[in-house]
Amino acid sequence: MADVEFSIIGLDSLLGKLEAISYDVKRKGGRSALRKAAQVVANNAKEGARRVDDAQTGRSIADNIALRWNGRLFKRTGDLGFRIGVLHGAVLPKQGDAVDTTQNAPTPHWRLLEFGTEKMRADPFMRSALADHIGEVTSTFVTEYEKAIDRAIKRAQKKAAQGV
Repeated sequence: MADVEFSIIGLDSLLGKLEAISYDVKRKGGRSALRKAAQVVANNAKEGARRVDDAQTGRSIADNIALRWNGRLFKRTGDLGFRIGVLHGAVLPKQGDAVDTTQNAPTPHWRLLEFGTEKMRADPFMRSALADHIGEVTSTFVTEYEKAIDRAIKRAQKKAAQGV
């Protein structure tokens, strides 16, 4: 067997472009696509919360549902993630204090509705927001991520054309 040596000139430019596309698609495009998919879940959770909300109180579980970027996950692992939950979800009034029933007040009772108690069956709206719409969420993510990849490829082609 004969040893053959060769070198490829211009590979650094190609690798730089691939790295730029990879970073752009993962960070910017992936985050945007994931946010749009998570928004589908949040909207379904709000719809389910309106179904179980008590209209006679000023508190609304649906108004307290929020979508937040999970920066801790991203810093720790580099993975993209969003959290969907109920604001003030763990705020319980101290024993003897009056319950705040004004608009946008904490709604800690959402957990009792979601998970049930020994005397009340569960009526989940958060878990079903994802479980019942997983196909829609997945297709939204895939569609948006494909758009981001296409945009990144177009930008890379534009940079390549300008550099030539």
